[in-house]
Amino acid sequence: MSDKNDSNRLLWQYAGLATQLLVSLGLALFLGDWLDKKIAWKVSLLAWILPLVVLLATMFKLIRDTSNKK
Repeated sequence: MSDKNDSNRLLWQYAGLATQLLVSLGLALFLGDWLDKKIAWKVSLLAWILPLVVLLATMFKLIRDTSNKK
């Protein structure tokens, strides 16, 4: 029974991480687009940079959370 509880816990943990990633990417894209329009740049630079920063931070968090803790 313990294996089933562990697998359910991992499933919910990764589902939460996926939800967090999607919401963070959406917010970063919205904020980057809004800032690009506010600054009035011709190229949407922040709409590209902010989601990339979110992806890098999420990958770092994923690696840190799944690595062996010693």
